[in-house]
Amino acid sequence: MDDAQVRTTVDRTWDAEILPSLSELVRIPAVSVAFDAKWAENGHLDAAAEHVRDWLAARDIPGATVEILRLPERTPVVLMDVPASEGMPADGGTVLLYGHLDKQPPVGGWSEGLGPWTPVVRGDRLYGRGAADDGYSGYAASAAIEALRAAGGRHARCLVLLELSEESGSPDLDAYLDAYRERLGDISLVVCLDSGGQDYERLWLTTSLRGLVSTTVTVRVMESGQHSGSASGIVPSSFRIMRQLLDRVEDAATGEILLPELHGEIPPERDAEMKALADLDPGAVKSAFPLVDGMSAASDDDYRLMVANSWQPTLSVIGAAGLPAPEDAGNVLRPFTTLKLSFRLPPSVDPKAALAAVERTLTTDVPYGAQVTLSAPEEGPGWNAPPTAPWLRNALDAVSETVFGGRQWLTMRLGGSIPFMGSLAEAYPNAQFVVTGALGNDSNPHVPDEWLHIPQAKRVTESVAHVLDAHAHQAG
Repeated sequence: MDDAQVRTTVDRTWDAEILPSLSELVRIPAVSVAFDAKWAENGHLDAAAEHVRDWLAARDIPGATVEILRLPERTPVVLMDVPASEGMPADGGTVLLYGHLDKQPPVGGWSEGLGPWTPVVRGDRLYGRGAADDGYSGYAASAAIEALRAAGGRHARCLVLLELSEESGSPDLDAYLDAYRERLGDISLVVCLDSGGQDYERLWLTTSLRGLVSTTVTVRVMESGQHSGSASGIVPSSFRIMRQLLDRVEDAATGEILLPELHGEIPPERDAEMKALADLDPGAVKSAFPLVDGMSAASDDDYRLMVANSWQPTLSVIGAAGLPAPEDAGNVLRPFTTLKLSFRLPPSVDPKAALAAVERTLTTDVPYGAQVTLSAPEEGPGWNAPPTAPWLRNALDAVSETVFGGRQWLTMRLGGSIPFMGSLAEAYPNAQFVVTGALGNDSNPHVPDEWLHIPQAKRVTESVAHVLDAHAHQAG
């Protein structure tokens, strides 16, 4: 394969064709189903799927088919099916290249001149919600196939699969995997472009992902609010009861999760990776986040921070209701407090058992007999990578030289969740996994000013082309 031709094709495709279309995708407010109960009526998810479907269908890839799959009452899935290169053996396997097109909510606080649905290119950055997480993925996957073919390389059958419920925990994807399992075939390599790394200087591979459970908890003490001077001291505060319930699941002083069902062992290979990375770049973990002046990280030890972020459970309170804004708050003992709790889990933990433990702990023997209700439960499995096959390790070494100028590829453990990876690992236990992407610690996914690092996105695209060619050669 002509390495220079791969790069030329990738650069040309990104500059002339991907960036204009990706910018238009940013304009579509395709907020994920968990944040838009009327998604089917509003049509934004369908519009995103149709936009990318049309772009993929216009690619000049012989024999490729592109369609939108639909199951009743499910968000759609875009599927591009590219037949294997001429001369590939019938048992050469199938590559699944995964991404998603749904987006996190816009949230406020974007910088001047920027906005969630306004694509803006500044230097090497494309700003806008969904540009980096993860709208670029389908474009990059298709461009990698095109560049590979233009450079004389080969590839097995490739499926580009783009879902539209990932930001909601992929509740619809298992249904598609079941319904289309025979058509998808036996997957031998999974390339996931929904991750990233700690810098933009090399290729980063994610080797584990945490699982997730969340639930919305409401503590109600009265039917309606009462003057705090009249009711306080007689009626226990809903917030105080909520604090007591949270103390059952988390040590407020240390952040340690107290439920054994939410803990899991660290495999030796993941432990060794974290220790090696901590030694390679001391201080990098805690310096990646914009802490306020005088604020310290949870630990001064990089290794302990990595463990806490990727192989220990954590609790985040990500939403609240029943609390008026300070300027609107009168002297009222409020009737209820609602919090949305998000637990990140070690990759090996069973999320169903974890969610059951959380629900049981929050609803048993409630102080004062207050009314506790749980709603909107969500759970998703974590993922731990299988051992890297020799052919893939050799391909990644070659990518380090060819694409990244000799900067060696590194691994990282992601504190976030991609539930689809757990589902795929269970469905295809013999597959190899390349979980990577263009995101960096400062790319701002889920928060204001999300941006895509365009040069890194090109390098990731180029890297995927090399991996596809290596996979084809090892298959014969």
